[in-house]
Amino acid sequence: MAEYQNIFTSVQIRGPAYAGVPLTGGSWVRQGKPRFVHWLGTFGDAQLGPIYLGFTGIASLFFGFVAFEIIGLNMLASVNWNFIEFVRQLPWLALEPPAPATGLHIPALNQGGWWLMAGFFMTTSVILWWVRMYRRARALGMGTHVAWAFAAAIWLMLVLGFIRPLLMGHWSEAVPFGIFPHLDWTAAFSIRYGNLFYCPFHMLSIAFLYGSTLLFAMHGATILAVSRFGGDREIEQIVDRGTAAERAALFWRWTMGFNATVESIHRWAWWFAVLCPLVGGIGILLSGTVVDNWYLWSVKHGVAPMYPAIFHVTPPTMDGVPQ
Repeated sequence: MAEYQNIFTSVQIRGPAYAGVPLTGGSWVRQGKPRFVHWLGTFGDAQLGPIYLGFTGIASLFFGFVAFEIIGLNMLASVNWNFIEFVRQLPWLALEPPAPATGLHIPALNQGGWWLMAGFFMTTSVILWWVRMYRRARALGMGTHVAWAFAAAIWLMLVLGFIRPLLMGHWSEAVPFGIFPHLDWTAAFSIRYGNLFYCPFHMLSIAFLYGSTLLFAMHGATILAVSRFGGDREIEQIVDRGTAAERAALFWRWTMGFNATVESIHRWAWWFAVLCPLVGGIGILLSGTVVDNWYLWSVKHGVAPMYPAIFHVTPPTMDGVPQ
């Protein structure tokens, strides 16, 4: 079957149910009887369960559920508890942060207090999940690369909702909870600070965003292209000849004159993906705290040219009324 494998087909491997590597210590165990789901096997491992939650997992899910409920019920209340309107207007509904006059004080619940409470529970949930990921990796003898990649995303979240508002002196600088209101905040933020496109950290963030998608696509396509030769077993094939790894290396050396190694391509992709939210958060943090207008900053430092001067021309009139 592997001989006829192409971009549209995949081989679904099915083995006996496996509970995972035995672990020593701790009172928590993996829960649930493993079972197989065909549709899961079309894009990943067909085995579902068992799952390990532990204290941090359960606590994270609890705090996340509380945050979800606070946001959802406030949105439902904003449409007078009309569930049909809630579903229809959901993309536009929001839970807004406190008003600027509140500063960094704790306001009444209906004046931004719910937003503060939801943010606290959501942040606690995310940090507990990070602790869970870190501890699970250590328990399995793995590196903690996944946890630190997740930490980069948490950094950006904390900059938007906590660190920058703290430096600016009022919670109103934070992002509202909601789909379109979040996007509206982003557009207004960019306009207020002279267009984020002129921020060098935003430029780097976009470069790493596009760069990481390109690297992951190149690597994923390469491994799929040599999967008929066992390309998914990369590490085993690094020093072998005539293998999928060697064919993949030859392809890129013939195409570009240079190729990453089986290990280094993952480091390249990891760094590109992690640096995207990392430098993006730095750009957001500097907006308003250090730089008030990114366009004027870029003109001053030679990043962008000054707009050409345009002479004012009085528009033609009809009966004395500007048209």
